[in-house]
Amino acid sequence: MDWSIAGLQQSVGYFSFLKGTGCGEILLALAKTLVLLSCCPTGKTKTPAMRRLPKSLLLACLSRPLRARPPLPPPPPHHARPRCLPFSTQTLTRGPPPPPPDAAAAAESKPAGLAFLEAAELHESEGDHRKALDLALGAIAPLQESHGGWSLPVARALRLAGAAASRIGLASDGLESLGAAAEIVDYLVSARRGEPEVVAVGAAVHEQLARAKMAVGRRWDAVGDLHRALELRRGCLDEGSAELGDAYRDVAEAYAGVLDFDKALSLCLKALGMAEARFGEDSTEVAKVRRLLAVIYTGLGRHVDAQEQIELAKMVYEPLGLNVELSQVEIDGANIRILLGRSEEALNDLKRVMKRADKDSEERALAYVTMAKILSSQERIGDAKRCLEIARGIIDTKDSVNPGRIAEAYAEISMLHESMGEFETSLSLMKKTLAVLEGAKDMQHVEGSISTRMGWILLHTGRVAEAIPYLETAVDKLKNCFGPQHFGLGFTYKHLGEAYLQMDKHESAVKFLTLAKGIIHATFGPTHEDSIDMNQSLANAYGLMGSYKLAMDFQEQVIDAYKSCGTGSSDDLREACRLREQLRMKAKGLRHAVFPANSLPVLPKHND
Repeated sequence: MDWSIAGLQQSVGYFSFLKGTGCGEILLALAKTLVLLSCCPTGKTKTPAMRRLPKSLLLACLSRPLRARPPLPPPPPHHARPRCLPFSTQTLTRGPPPPPPDAAAAAESKPAGLAFLEAAELHESEGDHRKALDLALGAIAPLQESHGGWSLPVARALRLAGAAASRIGLASDGLESLGAAAEIVDYLVSARRGEPEVVAVGAAVHEQLARAKMAVGRRWDAVGDLHRALELRRGCLDEGSAELGDAYRDVAEAYAGVLDFDKALSLCLKALGMAEARFGEDSTEVAKVRRLLAVIYTGLGRHVDAQEQIELAKMVYEPLGLNVELSQVEIDGANIRILLGRSEEALNDLKRVMKRADKDSEERALAYVTMAKILSSQERIGDAKRCLEIARGIIDTKDSVNPGRIAEAYAEISMLHESMGEFETSLSLMKKTLAVLEGAKDMQHVEGSISTRMGWILLHTGRVAEAIPYLETAVDKLKNCFGPQHFGLGFTYKHLGEAYLQMDKHESAVKFLTLAKGIIHATFGPTHEDSIDMNQSLANAYGLMGSYKLAMDFQEQVIDAYKSCGTGSSDDLREACRLREQLRMKAKGLRHAVFPANSLPVLPKHND
C-alpha cells in the first residue's frame, strides 16, 4: 500500500472551497484524504442473461453507516431452526443449472448443493468469477432444501455469488447478495454463540461486503462492515496472529479514509505494536504502519508526532537502499515541516529527494510540486511557476500504475495555479485530474473533492450554470465517502445553494442552504464565522423570496451571534444591524430599501 502525505496541503485544496472562511486550522487538521485501492476489480458491462437474485427477493444491502444492524426477525417458533431463506427463491431467474464437475460422484458422496458450492469455491480460487457465480447461484436452492435458508452453507454461497458478481462488474447484484449473506451470518453468530466456523465465515462476508461498497464509493458505509469483520476475527484468532494485525491496520486505514482520525489512532497503534512484535522495529512492514500513523497524527493536528513517525520510517528505508520509499517519506516529511513552519528544513528534504530520484520519476515531480508550495508562500511566484512547469513536464509523460499519485500531483498543481489567480489553468488541470481518476478504483472521494473545487471556482467566476453539475456530483460522492454530516459536504451544499440563489431558484437555494446550516453549525458551533455566514445567507435567500418573517429570524440570529463574540466583532455587528433595518423597510414595501447586502442600488448616470 502506497502512503503519502505529499498531498496534505493539496487536500486542503480538496476542501479549499472553504478558502476564506476562516477554517484553515481545521482544514490542516482534517483534510488528509487517503487513497484506498480496491481489492475487488470490477468490469464495465452487465450481461443481460446473467442469472441473479432479483432485488425484490433480498432483504440485505444495508446502508446504515457505522451503526449496529438491528437483529434479524426470529424464525418461526415451531421450527427448531429456520428452514427458509430471508427471501424466496421461487422467482429466481435463470436457465438450466450448470452441472457440478462430476455429477455422478457428487450424487454418491454429498448433496448437490454442497457439490455446487465446492465447485464454485474452486472456480473462485482459479479466478473464473463468472463460472463461480453461476455455480454459487445454482447451489442456493438445493442448499436451502437440505440445510435451511438461515444456514452457513447458504451464507457461503451468497458470499461467493456476491464476490464473483462484484468482480465481473455487477456491483448492484454483488452488494445485494453479500448483504443477504451478512444478515444470515449475523443471525448465526448470535444463535450459535460464536462457533468458530460461523465467525470465520462472518468475518469474510463482512470484509467482502466492505470491499464491494468501497468499489462503488460507499466508503462511509463500508467502515462499519470492516469494523464488524475485525470484531469477529478478534473472537477467533490469536492476539498475535498476522491476519489479526493486518485487520487492525486495514480498519485504521478505513477510518482515516473517512477522516475519522480519533477512531483510526487507537487501531493503528494496536496494529503497530503487533507488527513490531512479528517483524521487528526495523522492518519494512513496521515502516508502512508508521506511515499510516503519520497520516493519522497529521489529521489530528499532531504534526510533531507525525514528523517523529516519518523519521523512524526513514531510518528503516535508508540502510536498505529503498530509494523510492525513502523519497516518498521525505516528501511526506517536507509537507509536515511546512505545516510546522520549517520551510528551510523542508527545502533541504526536497533537495535530497531531487538528488537521489531518477530524472523522470514521479518522486522527483512531486518534490518539485512541494517546492513550489514553499516558493509560492514566500511570494517567489516566478520560481514557483518554474517548479510547476518541470513537474508537469514529468507527469504529462507518465503512465503510472497508481493513478491516485498522478491525480494528486495534478490536483496540487491546479491549487497552486489558482492561488496565483490563474483560474483557467487551474480548471484545465482539475479536468485532467478527473480524467485520470475516471478509470481508477475507489477514488470517488477525490473526485468529489475536486468536483466541489471546480464548482466553487466556476461559481465565483460567474459561470453559475456550469458550476451546478459539478457541485451536484460532489454532493453525491462526498456523502457516500464521508457520511451525511461531514463539513466538506456542508460547504458543498452551501455553494450549491448560492448557485441556485444566483439563478433565482429560491426554493432550491433555501433547501441546500438549510442542509448546509445544519452541518456547519454542528461542526463549528453557532458563533463560528462560517455558521454566522450561513445564517446571513439564509436571511438573504428568504428576503429575496419575500418571506420577510423568516428572513428577520435569521438576521436576528446573526446579530445575536456577533453580540456574543465581543468587541472584536463590533464592525460586523453594526453591519448586521444595518441589514436588519433595511430588511424591516423592505418588508414595509419601501422601494429605497437595500437587502440583501449584495444588492446595492446602482447609482444613476449623469450626462455631462
